[in-house]
Amino acid sequence: MSVHSEIKRVTTETLRKMKFDKEKITMLTAYDFTTAKMVDAGGIDAVLIGDSAANVMAGFETTLPITLDQMIYHTQSVVRGIDRALIVADLPFGTYQSNPDKALESSVRMMKEGGAHAIKIEGGKEISKSIKKIINAGIPVMGHLGLTPQSIYQFGTYKVRAKDEEEAEKLISDAKLLEELGCFSIVLEKIPADLAKKVSESISIPTIGIGAGPDCDGQVLVYHDMVGMNKGFSPKFLRRYLDLYTEITGAVAQYVKDVKSSDFPNQNESY
Repeated sequence: MSVHSEIKRVTTETLRKMKFDKEKITMLTAYDFTTAKMVDAGGIDAVLIGDSAANVMAGFETTLPITLDQMIYHTQSVVRGIDRALIVADLPFGTYQSNPDKALESSVRMMKEGGAHAIKIEGGKEISKSIKKIINAGIPVMGHLGLTPQSIYQFGTYKVRAKDEEEAEKLISDAKLLEELGCFSIVLEKIPADLAKKVSESISIPTIGIGAGPDCDGQVLVYHDMVGMNKGFSPKFLRRYLDLYTEITGAVAQYVKDVKSSDFPNQNESY
């Protein structure tokens, strides 16, 4: 058993040490108290309150509509369910890109009201001033490069990023910049595996991959995808560990049948 699985609370320093010790980091999303308790009990190292809540919890097509207030609510719910894992919360679209002062204000709210241990924001050089201001205030920042869903209308597609040399070189440069600015970790999303390996080896802070191959220092998946609650979403990088969509719809159908036939509740289930 890993020494890290025995610690009482995972911190940003724990993740750095895990990279140094070549122990893989595990991360899943959570958006509510009940899920948070389950993933924490399963031994996850870090929990991400992702702006993917806009998709899986609210049904939006993109992550753009979710607000800071909504993200704070989800973060508060998760915090109450976590005993061990590091808690990282996304800053949603529009809360940090425009200017560093707004970025710091959003981050402070997420930490004070939400209770997060760290925040995650998307982008490289373009948002470097915001990152610097947040870190200088003592707030840990996780970066996010590659496919950045908040920029989906700029990209126009969810396809793999940084396949051409120019974009790959920029990504490596941005990763080194994020390390210099003081980020404690970087998510690499949907980039070629060999590029993710190169980035992971060129910086001393951990990389967390999603669709970025096996050589990142850790992996993250959306909880709802990993347990099979989303039936239609099947990207190449996703491994489903359960088929909850089928299990749950089957259970609901059986409940409907039992109530309609007066089988439920029976004598033993009545007072």
